Amino acid sequence: MNAPATLAHLVPEVQQREVPAALLQALKARFGDRCSTAMAVREQHGRDESSFQVPPPAAVVFAESTEDVAEAVRLAAAHDTPVIPFGVGSSLEGHLLAVQGGISIDVARMNKVLSLNAEDLTVTVQPGVTRKQLNEEIKSSGLFFPIDPGADASIGGMSATRASGTNAVRYGTMRENVLALEVVTASGEVIRTGTRAKKSSAGYDLTRLFVGSEGTLGVITEVTVRLYPLPEAISAAVCSFPSIEAAVRATIQVIQLGVPIARVELIDHNTVRMVNAHSKLGLREEPMLLMEFHGSPAGVKEQAETVQEIAKDFGGNAFEWAATPEERTRLWTARHNAYFAAVQSRPGCRAISTDTCVPISRLADCLLDSVAEADASGLPYFLVGHVGDGNFHFGYLLDPDDPKERAVAEDLNHKLVSRALQLGGTCTGEHGVGLHKMGFLVDEAGAGAVDMMRTIKRALDPKNIMNPGKIFAI
Repeated sequence: MNAPATLAHLVPEVQQREVPAALLQALKARFGDRCSTAMAVREQHGRDESSFQVPPPAAVVFAESTEDVAEAVRLAAAHDTPVIPFGVGSSLEGHLLAVQGGISIDVARMNKVLSLNAEDLTVTVQPGVTRKQLNEEIKSSGLFFPIDPGADASIGGMSATRASGTNAVRYGTMRENVLALEVVTASGEVIRTGTRAKKSSAGYDLTRLFVGSEGTLGVITEVTVRLYPLPEAISAAVCSFPSIEAAVRATIQVIQLGVPIARVELIDHNTVRMVNAHSKLGLREEPMLLMEFHGSPAGVKEQAETVQEIAKDFGGNAFEWAATPEERTRLWTARHNAYFAAVQSRPGCRAISTDTCVPISRLADCLLDSVAEADASGLPYFLVGHVGDGNFHFGYLLDPDDPKERAVAEDLNHKLVSRALQLGGTCTGEHGVGLHKMGFLVDEAGAGAVDMMRTIKRALDPKNIMNPGKIFAI
């Protein structure tokens, strides 16, 4: 497998399209103060959590309705200008970077919960609604939305990147939980895909086509998702292990025995140390599993006892409970802040985050070899994993101004992805392709499959204006 180009090599190959003054004037006339060309606003919308540096978009439109999005897209299409959707900017693979110039459409003001259908366990929201906001607004219904990618991401962005996160081992990913969409196409037309029904065999599954398309086929303006009853009982626990291998083997045993655990997260000793410093915790600085159990009080007790016995078989110790909501929140907040704890551990650094996922039976093989390579490199790193479904993340902490460190990090990433693909896995379990995984997509899917994706892209976006330069090159 050939190493994919880094963005430093990719960007010079992409021609920045000039944004016509006539388009900017038309946007100003249509949106007034809701169209900004101020540099500070443009720079804010030209950065995500990736380590890439790209010129910002030429303008930012703050949409407040589907018609706003449609009108902005129609104006951009008339001037052959790229359109980049923007939610909260928490993506990790350069999804929202204006690699070919263009305008950014910010949907954060489209943040209404439109309809809650508690009897059907569904809710319809605008794309700017974040996962925390959604759960806060529906909590009185006794239901919750379980997809938790860590960041307080928008539902539209989570749909576009086919996100998942810590609860995926029990509740699945956005692929399984998005039922219907409203989308503005590249021509500015508004279409609807799917229904609130649990199943359908009516024609092509356009909902699944747009979920995970990363804004390259259209702008999502409405999302209908599944909800779940709040568990009667929830308990969380942490357990330290003598080695990463022991923690991983214990996880594999839990999953293969069919224990319906809701979350099982691995953090290595490096990450525990960083999280302790950042969140003022006193966790044992050893490889650790963070677990959560959902169900009836008796069911939760049975699950926890089973997992505790399995953990003991693999040397697990210091099994500690977090039973109150406050203790659980503190524990999971620390886990979700692991990325920021790591970045703060080396001031001025940026993180290259990996995102491989492998079949659970091959998790130990993939993870342990990758840990050995990372240790040997001398580059600081952190490791977290949604190991219950075979997904884990290295974060290589590098000096963005040091090309040698960048090269080391990219080499480690390349070796990791190569190993994952050889073991039947994927280059991205939840972050998406964006810019960083473009070369790997060909290795994973094959040239023929990527050509078919290009065919779909050309058919739905003949002018190549919808977030161009992402997923694959045209």
